[in-house]
Amino acid sequence: MGKNILMAKLYLYLQQHHKSLMEHFLKLIPEKSKKKVVNLLHLEPVIIKVAKKRISKHGDFRKKANGDFFITINESTNPYRFLITLLHEIAHYIVYKKYLNTSKPHGPEWKLAYRKILLPFLNNQIFPDQICRCLAHYIKNPKASTDRDLNLFMALRQYDKKENGSLILEIEKGQIFRIKDGRKFIKLKKRRKLYECRDMNSNRIFLFSPLAEVIPSL
Repeated sequence: MGKNILMAKLYLYLQQHHKSLMEHFLKLIPEKSKKKVVNLLHLEPVIIKVAKKRISKHGDFRKKANGDFFITINESTNPYRFLITLLHEIAHYIVYKKYLNTSKPHGPEWKLAYRKILLPFLNNQIFPDQICRCLAHYIKNPKASTDRDLNLFMALRQYDKKENGSLILEIEKGQIFRIKDGRKFIKLKKRRKLYECRDMNSNRIFLFSPLAEVIPSL
């Protein structure tokens, strides 16, 4: 009897904890998408947590050693970016449940799952028109990251919190800029998709993504 009461209390605690986590991330997505997201996750044993911003990724999905399914999404003031990332990771979860580790991370199974999940959200009640148009093109063959689709990246960036930085592609050739660690560079020529930039201290040449965020010198 005592064991059953303990298990019931533990179950109730986990349910309340899960509800609290859901209420947290629901505040970060567009209002008109909330009901769809709740329905999508109904009875799914996956825990979604909001994480501090990570430079290397917007979110991730993993199965922990104890069997729990976890999705973490970078905290963002941009509700559209947060929602797109959330749906991206839910697609990973759905594919894992069906195929375990037999499919590639962003292979055809994931692309199909992501497309099916995203399509019901693809309307201008949830997304602004420009993002909607870019998403409609992107979802035909979704890449591993939305950052690799320039048009979608730029459309989403309009709704990011404004900071002092600029993208490499936005600054002029010959302009000096610095990165977060304080190093200064000068922008040189474009080499295919990347930009050559010279380290002002060592004179070494580095290649920068056009979407790298830097701080131009005044």
